Amino acid sequence: MITGELRNKIDRIWETFWTGGITNPLDVIEQFTYLKVEVQKSLDETQTLFDSLMQKYFG
Repeated sequence: MITGELRNKIDRIWETFWTGGITNPLDVIEQFTYLKVEVQKSLDETQTLFDSLMQKYFG
């Protein structure tokens, strides 16, 4: 069973989705998956830009 601080964080996340109109647990999982993919893409793009700048300025 999940208790304490972790449980409170999960409840706050669930409440955010619920008040936003997403009440189906599968929809919540789908949204998390989408957000994870988007964050990963952003991190990859940032890393590519960083590598490019490092190569350009520091050879």
